[in-house]
Amino acid sequence: MPFGQIGIPGLILILVIALIIFGPSKLPELGRAAGSTLKEFKNSTKDLISSDDDDKSENKATAQNEKQ
Repeated sequence: MPFGQIGIPGLILILVIALIIFGPSKLPELGRAAGSTLKEFKNSTKDLISSDDDDKSENKATAQNEKQ
């Protein structure tokens, strides 16, 4: 289960509460905002991982050059 112990009934309850609080006209806007936030987070994480890999590659190359 991707959300741990929440389950389908819990997700439905959360959706109903969000519908009551924000209203039906705001939910699509909130969904788009949440999606773009997750997308930006994912891209930032990929950038951090790739820059970390680049740093490791540079350190290996430097270490090999120092041995020679």
